[in-house]
Amino acid sequence: MKHCLIFDIGKTNKKAFVFDENYRLVFEENTHLPETIDDEGESCEDIELLQKWILDTQQAVLAKPELNIQALNCATYGASFVHLDEQGKPVAPLYNYLKTYPADLLDDFIGKYGPAERLSLQTASPLLGHLNSGLQLYWLKYRKPHIYKKIKHTLHLPQWVAYLLGSPMCSETTSLGCHTMLWDFQKNNYHDWVKKEELLPKFPPLHGALENEAVIHSANGLHDSSAALIPYLASFDEPFVLISTGTWCISLNPFNEEPLTAAELAQDCLCYLTPTGKPVKAARYFGGYEHEQALKAIAEKYGVAPDFYLKPEDDQSNQAALSAYKRFMFDELIQKQALSTRLAIGNSPIKKIFVDGGFSKNKWYLAGLAQAFPQHQIFSAEVAQATALGAALAVHASFNGKTSAAVDLVGVRRGEAWSKP
Repeated sequence: MKHCLIFDIGKTNKKAFVFDENYRLVFEENTHLPETIDDEGESCEDIELLQKWILDTQQAVLAKPELNIQALNCATYGASFVHLDEQGKPVAPLYNYLKTYPADLLDDFIGKYGPAERLSLQTASPLLGHLNSGLQLYWLKYRKPHIYKKIKHTLHLPQWVAYLLGSPMCSETTSLGCHTMLWDFQKNNYHDWVKKEELLPKFPPLHGALENEAVIHSANGLHDSSAALIPYLASFDEPFVLISTGTWCISLNPFNEEPLTAAELAQDCLCYLTPTGKPVKAARYFGGYEHEQALKAIAEKYGVAPDFYLKPEDDQSNQAALSAYKRFMFDELIQKQALSTRLAIGNSPIKKIFVDGGFSKNKWYLAGLAQAFPQHQIFSAEVAQATALGAALAVHASFNGKTSAAVDLVGVRRGEAWSKP
């Protein structure tokens, strides 16, 4: 049996997984690494600690005689750069994308390359400061030239992890295409401002699929949101929308080929890219956070436990709270969710909506979606370790002796209770 080693690097938790050829999980390691501070005294990822953990874990896994590792890949959070010198060593902190971006510098940038609406449409990127990773290089160039002049190569975080694992330096579409303000979706290339600022030489060549001659194939890494979509694309041929639910509820539609509009952009709708460079229309809604706040308020008002909505409906102790909760779900949360998801659907021929994450087990959420989308089928979907599994599927041909990944990757169920509220 052959295996692949996958690193799943989140902001909070760092994980390593080994999958066999049937995509069964045979090894798992989790860790939480303490943060450090950057050169401005703000919290950020400790790049030295992260590098040590990745290399130590890789070495330990490769040394296990029961594992036959044939391929490596990774998926990480986005909007983060690692800047390297001539020797491939980091020359700057791994800056936190939540840092405040200087307002005057952003005004300067828009003055040179705007107007803002046109630039955002071309790059499918709302103006988000450091969350637009391209603006970090602009910031370094003009506010930290002593660092900027040391930079030979700039890699998005997934590609830096892949580089540590043995992949040649490269740039990659899922990282470039996620609100970076670097990629011109209309031209399918770097935006003109990147060239005018002479940033292009700092980006390694772009590769859709990277191969090397090593015994163990090391792929080029993926942005985690794009990686999580891969198991669904591998499992279903019919067009669908995936609502990935957590603090943010993100409706992902890889079958919507309509250009992004200014109205969509204003409503927190943007585009990602798949590993093959295909646009994915994505609409975000802060649904998980709003749900959490509403639960706290209702529980406090009616003097019930925060999990009251999970108890049997005939429990007389929380009828008033449950009634308030259902009003919130159907009159507020579902209405906003439906608006967001409709942005992602557009005019595409979608008949199936999959829900994964926290709301996939919430019957009121599922029933509300069924009411809001009567012409669609609503499915509760579960993919264990979807991000890591997607990164594993991306290297299927490099380690797996099977001709396809046609296994039960996604657990799906649909019940009559979801057809009406």
